[in-house]
Amino acid sequence: MTEERNAFTMTASVTAVRLRPEDTVAVVSAPVPAGTELRVGDQVVKVAQDVPAGHKVAVAAAPAGSEVRKYGQVIGLATVDIRPGEHVHTHNLAFASLGRDYAFCADLEASRIAPAAPVATFQGIVRPDGRVATRNYIGIVTTVNCSATVARMIAARFQRGPGLLDEFPRVDGVVALTHGSGCGMTGSGEGFDLLRRTLQGYAVHPNFAGLVVLGLGCEVNQVSALAESLGEPVGAPVLPMTIQGSGGTRATVEQATEAVLEMARQADRVQRVPVPASHLVLGLECGGSDGYSGITANPALGVAADILVSHGGTAVLGETPEIYGAEHLLTRRATSPEVGQRLVDRIAWWERYVATLDASLDNNPSPGNKAGGLTTILEKSLGAVAKGGSSPLSAVYEYAEPITERGFVFMDTPGYDPVSVTGMVAGGANVVCFTTGRGSVFGSKPAPCLKLATNTEMYSRMEGDMDVNCGGVVDGSATVESLGREIFELVLEVASGRQTKSEELGFGDEEFTPWQLGAVL
Repeated sequence: MTEERNAFTMTASVTAVRLRPEDTVAVVSAPVPAGTELRVGDQVVKVAQDVPAGHKVAVAAAPAGSEVRKYGQVIGLATVDIRPGEHVHTHNLAFASLGRDYAFCADLEASRIAPAAPVATFQGIVRPDGRVATRNYIGIVTTVNCSATVARMIAARFQRGPGLLDEFPRVDGVVALTHGSGCGMTGSGEGFDLLRRTLQGYAVHPNFAGLVVLGLGCEVNQVSALAESLGEPVGAPVLPMTIQGSGGTRATVEQATEAVLEMARQADRVQRVPVPASHLVLGLECGGSDGYSGITANPALGVAADILVSHGGTAVLGETPEIYGAEHLLTRRATSPEVGQRLVDRIAWWERYVATLDASLDNNPSPGNKAGGLTTILEKSLGAVAKGGSSPLSAVYEYAEPITERGFVFMDTPGYDPVSVTGMVAGGANVVCFTTGRGSVFGSKPAPCLKLATNTEMYSRMEGDMDVNCGGVVDGSATVESLGREIFELVLEVASGRQTKSEELGFGDEEFTPWQLGAVL
């Protein structure tokens, strides 16, 4: 077991969780009133103020200006003298920019994971070109916002119960991927390239059995150029269309409907067959995080990611602004100095980017994160990187780049959940796991999304949205390791066709959100 994994081992009572012996704070598992005596290991502290669930209480004195530690790492500096038993949060703890030792590859050998035997399998859909799918959708990819409404009109004709898809039970649905860009922009440069790369990634995703590429006709992001960029063959039938060239809205809807019906007839012939888990690309996302995220769901998902990697699969960590301050934990297990430097370069890009907007990466966490107990971006990031497990970091990708390396990889995405997941799916993620403490409602198409609750209270309140309750780590009814194995097995079931809660609710049509960069002209 690696040092990173040990950082998430419970070492205290159910009431107060001190993650590492050197930590100066513990996390309370329930609201604690002032005057309560908390046992933290062999220590007893008397709580000075009411402390909400998931928040931190000091277990060691921290003079003003001194470092406060959690996960065995610095999460900020005390702004006033902090005594044992005091609530530690925004009123007495602040972000501090600290030097980090990237130590490229220093922990590489210790992070290597033995290959699993026998290799796990799931019931996948093998496309004619050999790609493996976890779902069987027809997609309508829009080149520009001007074709969004027409794309939704087409998709609406194929809603189930009753709808045109009722006679094709093996087709999971028709998805209109609409967005707010595609024109009013330059036809070259970073912003255009990023949009085009995202659309290309979705267009060739194995979870699409057929595709309509729909534009207005006069936009900067031309349909013909996008369709040509997909190459031949793309592995699925593709119909390029423009509303202007097809004769307007009604004519376009009628023509596209007939084309989609034919695609659905072909797609309905598929059969699921056993395939190795090495064909899985798992997107790792967190949103609406709280003080439990880095203790329960995130490290449990990290265990599942490591298990997948041991079976030859791929796990993708993202959200660059939300690993800020913890990136050194990843560079230390990079497979080469070049991989480590590529991650550092992406951090530097973000520092320059936010500076041009008069912002700062330490503006994170969000108000909801803070209400849940997270105080600084350092604390949030240290919990977030736990999703990446402890395997070697084998590659670093820019947003929506095709993921070609197996193992644990990183993709440069924003911290905004829909934008981040959109990039991962464009890169090839065919299943997503999303951890949440506050209770994010989210789903994605064409890749199914599992929701992992960090605490039992929220899980009970929002059970209709959550697939797994990871709160048992705090109350002692489960371990990080046991939950990680449970999550991995559930990923295999979902990849085999089992619906997630977000799929049952119909999420995924509106969550396609490409990252927009550049001027709107």
